[in-house]
Amino acid sequence: MLLSVCIVTYRPDLTVLQATLESLRASIARLADTETNIVIVDNSPSDSLSNWLRESFQDLSIHLLNGQGNVGFGRANNMVIDNVGDLHLVLNPDVVLGPDSLENALQFLKQHTNCGLLTPSAVGTDGIRQYLCKRYPAILDLALRGFAPKRLRQLFKKRLDHYQMAEMPDSAVFWDPPIVSGCFMLFRGEIFRNLNGFDPSYFLYFEDFDLSIRAAKVTRIAFLPTVRIVHGGGDAARKGLWHIEQFIRSAYIFYRKFGLKLV
Repeated sequence: MLLSVCIVTYRPDLTVLQATLESLRASIARLADTETNIVIVDNSPSDSLSNWLRESFQDLSIHLLNGQGNVGFGRANNMVIDNVGDLHLVLNPDVVLGPDSLENALQFLKQHTNCGLLTPSAVGTDGIRQYLCKRYPAILDLALRGFAPKRLRQLFKKRLDHYQMAEMPDSAVFWDPPIVSGCFMLFRGEIFRNLNGFDPSYFLYFEDFDLSIRAAKVTRIAFLPTVRIVHGGGDAARKGLWHIEQFIRSAYIFYRKFGLKLV
């Protein structure tokens, strides 16, 4: 079996990326009868990874694609679409995998051939549970979650918990969540290829929402709690004006494509 892994970076923090790759190395080491192909697509304006990867991760035989400029998250992921394996992992550069995460994931997929996309259990770097599965978002949900101050979010806690499926147990398999996060998406390769990967219309944000909805039309999606990750990221509104603009632009593309929901 061939497992392909794609990590898209942009001016990466090497300390954070090192933790991701070290965890990937440890998780891969537990896989039997599985060949692994890792590609890093670096959208940075200059090459800061080639020498570092040769020195630190030569054993992983990572293939680096760079020089294309900042083409966006989805388009960069799609650069490997012709070479995805039997299974294909879309992985963020700020994710640390549990040592048995890939082992558990592959075993589950062997047992459940109807599952074409798998999503993990996640906590943040603060140890607090993250909710990677979500229902179809209303504009109000996105505004509250992304831009409202903490006190206001507390007033709408019940609504936000419903949106992010907080009632879903973190100790049992859950089938067919409507939307899953792009920080870790483990596909059957044929599903990812047949869907043509991510919609390149999105530069950043919502491309995972889009792909989740399209994937659900052709396969089943599963949340698997024995696949555990630590995930940084999030908080687009706190990253500055450019990220807010990209978030709004991508939300417009998403709602134009799938239908507007106000509240």
